[in-house]
Amino acid sequence: MAPMTRSRAAFDGTPGELATDYYAQRASLGLIVTEGTQPSDDGQGYLMTPGIYTPAHIAGWRKITSAVHDKGGKIFIQLMHAGRMNHPDNTPHHRQGVAPSAIAPGTGMFTMTGMKDIPTPRALTTEEVRQTVADFRNAARSAIEAGADGIEIHGANAYLVQQFFAPSANTRADEYGGSVENRARFAIEVASAIAQEIGADRTAIRLSPGTTIWGIDEGAEGPALYRYLVGELDKLGLAYLHIMHLGNETLVADIRQLWHQSFVLNRPGRPSHHIGTDLASGLADLEAYGQMVLANPDFLERLKTNAAMNVADPTTYYGGGAEGYTDYPTLMPSANANS
Repeated sequence: MAPMTRSRAAFDGTPGELATDYYAQRASLGLIVTEGTQPSDDGQGYLMTPGIYTPAHIAGWRKITSAVHDKGGKIFIQLMHAGRMNHPDNTPHHRQGVAPSAIAPGTGMFTMTGMKDIPTPRALTTEEVRQTVADFRNAARSAIEAGADGIEIHGANAYLVQQFFAPSANTRADEYGGSVENRARFAIEVASAIAQEIGADRTAIRLSPGTTIWGIDEGAEGPALYRYLVGELDKLGLAYLHIMHLGNETLVADIRQLWHQSFVLNRPGRPSHHIGTDLASGLADLEAYGQMVLANPDFLERLKTNAAMNVADPTTYYGGGAEGYTDYPTLMPSANANS
């Protein structure tokens, strides 16, 4: 199960009560990667997203991990620092967002009072970058305390880790900006710190090479950065690398060769009749699916029986209650029960 933001946590970041049912319903997938979960106050960008850095957060996630384990599944909590993808109205402290550099993403964001332009973030000092690494490390420890089987670092989709990769978001003059090696440094330090804290076998990372959303432009050096980054991350012996594949087949094949642990591939929008193709070809060890799993708690059973899939309703993706969250029909009605 690929990570998917659902925006149904309490305002303080504690996972919502329905989240336990939502994840437990999908435990048959084998491995669940949770929605993006902020590692600190400054890591939040969107409304009602969960955190994993306070006792209340840990207690809330423990209910979820226990429910998933009771049904035989495994669960990795995805650690996501939104960086400049932030609006102060969405966070309890209402502070300006932080980023590698003081460059706005040039897009809007939904708030309690409607869509608003994302303001220019504040550039992190060098010491604050190091503190952010420590925040990730603390959040990973908290995730394990909450019963998670591991964590996935969100290094994709234009959030903080990827902001360091992109010259369009990172114009720093210190050791975290400029060269390919410097722009990859933050991601490597985060992964190293977490692996030291909880073990490399419980640490994973997600990347999306070539993402161009929300002002992200990795430039001509983008492929070289990923080849360098993956080579360095491979030395850590992490649990897996999760790639959101956006079409550069040469680059993803190179990454596959550079990576010697489990390799997870997610192709957004892949039709159901192509499921298993990347496994069969040897390109991936696991395939990750998002929208189809969101709409089909019994995704695995439907695959096995070649049953039709429910279609996800985009109007209920973010926020709200059970509708579009825990009420998708299953082949066997009892599968939606809490037990």
